[in-house]
Amino acid sequence: MTTGDTRPIRLGLIGTGLAVKKLHWPALSRLADRYVVTAFADRSVAQGEHFAAYSGVDPAAFTTDHRALLDRADVDAVLISVPIASLYEVARDALAAGKNVICEKPTGTDEEQAEAFLAFETEYPDRTVLIAENFFYRDDIRHARALLDDGAIGKLHLMAWRHAGQHLPREGTFSGTPWRHRPQYRGGAHLDAGVHHIAQIRMLCGDVVRAHAGVQWANSTIDAPSDLALNLVFADGAIGNYTASYAEIAVPREPNDMRLYGTEGVLVLAGPESERRVTLTRADGTTRTDVFHGIDNGYYAELCNFADAVQHGEPVVGTIRQSYANMLVVLRALDSAEQDAVMALDDVAAGAVQLWRPRGASGLFDGLPGERALDGAIR
Repeated sequence: MTTGDTRPIRLGLIGTGLAVKKLHWPALSRLADRYVVTAFADRSVAQGEHFAAYSGVDPAAFTTDHRALLDRADVDAVLISVPIASLYEVARDALAAGKNVICEKPTGTDEEQAEAFLAFETEYPDRTVLIAENFFYRDDIRHARALLDDGAIGKLHLMAWRHAGQHLPREGTFSGTPWRHRPQYRGGAHLDAGVHHIAQIRMLCGDVVRAHAGVQWANSTIDAPSDLALNLVFADGAIGNYTASYAEIAVPREPNDMRLYGTEGVLVLAGPESERRVTLTRADGTTRTDVFHGIDNGYYAELCNFADAVQHGEPVVGTIRQSYANMLVVLRALDSAEQDAVMALDDVAAGAVQLWRPRGASGLFDGLPGERALDGAIR
């Protein structure tokens, strides 16, 4: 597909598990003018049959061999949603087959594989690749970034974020996925879910230059650290603390809010998926709270960005390099805990994350699903 071609992208799905069912398909089904699924692959026949049943995609388009899907001429691009240990191999195959790629995060299982993933940028410069870091596209986070860019809190000097909750294998949920119990990737949940949190931190606070961390192993249901306490220094001199706990026992309800302290105010990001809130407290003590209902956590927007990149040559926000930088913060944190040392990240700086806006839009949310009450006005 060439730049300027606006026919729907013929999309192949490689992997049709929970991420597709709960995250990607709901967004894809709203973008029928941008995408048509022409093929899908999964090692599990039952899983493929289940996808065909709820999506309405022709079961004849199914294969258990992702390479057979990549051989098809009616596939312009692929969405890769396979276990983390298989992401690199499948992405490599797709790029070698000439396909554009949107791929689940993280960029590999460890630093060596992350470096190999990053090399795709120079090996395949003519391909569009988007790593599906939905936090880069989430409405409340983008709104907070716009407020920061406008100087709403002055100069940021401190970030504080604690994210804690019970984490047990539960059937039908992401925590119940068998490959997450004994992960074949470093850090377990801190690499799987934690890269999302690092994406938010970097989106709002900039690049990390130093990290110092400790971990605990206090959850017998996962073969990985349950707790991470991470101190950060950012490129502009701000400091921060991020604490994540995936506890085996029940824990009290946690606020799990992110707080950004500046010289002219404080910004707080809080709330469950059903009602995200961004609260600005100004230097004089006055406040405003912007509320987001029915947003889809960025999956719709990242698919729009990918389509615009493929069809119109728009830049991708969720680049390999940006997701690589997110991953390296987690890996350096694990290094720090193991070595009891401060770790430098100056050599992995990716630069500021671009603030994505819908193509041709004047606002941040034009044409996107959901309802937003911004400073008292519904938009």
